[in-house]
Amino acid sequence: MSAAPEVDLAIVGGGIVGLATAERFLARHPGRSVALFEKERALARHQTGRNSGVIHSGIYYKPGSMKARTCLAGKRALEAFCAEENVALETCGKVVVALDELELVQLAKIEERARGNAVPCQRIGKERLAELEPHAAGIAALHVPGTGIVDYPGVCAALARRIERAGGELHLGARATAIGTDGSRVRVASANGVERRARALVNCAGLHSDRVLELAGGSRSARIVPFRGEYYELVPAARHLCRNLIYPVPDPSFPFLGVHFTRLVHGGVECGPNAVLAFAREGYTRGTVVLGDLWDALAYRGFHSLAWKHWRAGLGELHRSFSKAAFVKALQRLCPTIRAEHLVPAPAGVRAQALLEDGALVDDFLIVERGSEVHVLNAPSPAATASLAIADAIVEHVDALLARSSGRAALQTERPA
Repeated sequence: MSAAPEVDLAIVGGGIVGLATAERFLARHPGRSVALFEKERALARHQTGRNSGVIHSGIYYKPGSMKARTCLAGKRALEAFCAEENVALETCGKVVVALDELELVQLAKIEERARGNAVPCQRIGKERLAELEPHAAGIAALHVPGTGIVDYPGVCAALARRIERAGGELHLGARATAIGTDGSRVRVASANGVERRARALVNCAGLHSDRVLELAGGSRSARIVPFRGEYYELVPAARHLCRNLIYPVPDPSFPFLGVHFTRLVHGGVECGPNAVLAFAREGYTRGTVVLGDLWDALAYRGFHSLAWKHWRAGLGELHRSFSKAAFVKALQRLCPTIRAEHLVPAPAGVRAQALLEDGALVDDFLIVERGSEVHVLNAPSPAATASLAIADAIVEHVDALLARSSGRAALQTERPA
């Protein structure tokens, strides 16, 4: 085996979490080395570059959970980063709208979580809702003034600049094809011929994170099942129907948020998403089918359990996927003046959702250690908001691994012959 250049840290995945991890590691350890492998020829081409650009405030997450902690810390860090790097960001606020008395009960629970996470918010009535969002329906709402919108691809470009200034390597078009041990190091080989030996490895491969774990010799205790989120956007003449962000009260029995309205930081208003099984890990259209990806989901016992539990809601999501009229009807619950002619198709995204064998969706972020490796196996929303804080947590894992590795090396050096 030929010698490969050595780095302190190899990272697989060039989305916002992988880039943030590289930047934070180099900032914390000046002079150390990082090599990041990204299979696409540009950064942030999947979940990061296809989300709605919201900076979440942390109102939905269980207090004390990793999602809650990192969302709150990550939001502050992201806002400071964008100010330093001149990345487009706006704190515009949002309303979570209750449409009937039953939803008021759930709205109160969301408000309680928001208070538990120290997120400023205010219960408002119909009059104040009409001032904030004149075209929104609802008998009450939760106003969350700290929610914002941001240019996440711009954040990634700024992170990449910082990484390169600090001497980090960004390898594009470099899909990881082999991960193994090489003495006391992890060896990563890529499709374009780049190889590195690393003291530690971080897997931030998103839609392919479980497969990268498997490539490294691990077993998939949780499997990524891809769900496509399909969107429309408002035509320019209808953008006045949504001033900022209008969200529904989520159905606690269904694992997805439901359709909502989001103003984008560079203009426009996005409506959606619905959530349907994607027939490929990168299945951004209904016609994109990768048989291996599809079989990987359909043959999985966990998916069978999930589908059986949520079949009724799933059929509704599928109906909206094929029927614009059904999609419009769902949007009209929040904004009754919306009409089909107000909407044109917008790019879809695919959510990488980790699913357990019993059909349970992994709700929190999931970061696991394996030897000299750290695998990020579940990082759905609010991962982009929380990315800098998640990166800090990952770097703490890496530092612990490197410290243990150095300790083992010292013991081996001092051991008498």
